[in-house]
Amino acid sequence: MSRIVLKAILGLVMRVLFRPKVEGLERIPGTGPVILAGNHVTFIDSMFLTLVVKRPVYFIGKDEYVTGKGLKGRLMAWFFTSAGMIPVDRDGGHGGVAALMTGRRILDEGHAFGIYPEGTRSPDGRLYRGRTGIARLALMTGAPVVPFAMIGTDKVQPGGKGRPHIAPVTVRFGEPLDFSRYEGMDRDRYVLRAVTDEVMSDVMELSGQEYVDVYATKARTAA
Repeated sequence: MSRIVLKAILGLVMRVLFRPKVEGLERIPGTGPVILAGNHVTFIDSMFLTLVVKRPVYFIGKDEYVTGKGLKGRLMAWFFTSAGMIPVDRDGGHGGVAALMTGRRILDEGHAFGIYPEGTRSPDGRLYRGRTGIARLALMTGAPVVPFAMIGTDKVQPGGKGRPHIAPVTVRFGEPLDFSRYEGMDRDRYVLRAVTDEVMSDVMELSGQEYVDVYATKARTAA
């Protein structure tokens, strides 16, 4: 019920202010497990994703978003969990494994799972190398991957901080990718890299971003 209330209120506000344009929405299966994989340019990408997709979308988020104290902490926890965020301690030694297993559980239950293969927001608006967790999820679950691109959200919230600005936003979905030909090969690192690169190639084509073949976290550290 909280998800419905939040989507109704937030959806109305965001549609009036930003009037997001959606392309290829019919490419998302109406039922069954599906992985929605896209670029990540600012904090509010997930809000637009959950707004435009008709079925509920779940995604991984830092547990610090739901562990705050006081009224503000409780409101943040309600907001993020209602928006479909599953909190995971990604900073711990087993954070990557916990995130992967959480994603698998969501897909095994037949839901839509949103993921940003870059692993973090782009530091400069370019598209960075994808991490292979997306490939492992696809091969372990057999779920199709629908690539998507967020276009213009970096203008709504430059730098991922501060008060949002009014700017046009487009959310573009590509054709579903089927990786069943690699069934049982989820531990082959060459296959995992090939699958991940295929997803990122489609995301790049949809977004029009320049591609950088290094991890975003490494680029952020070097900046």
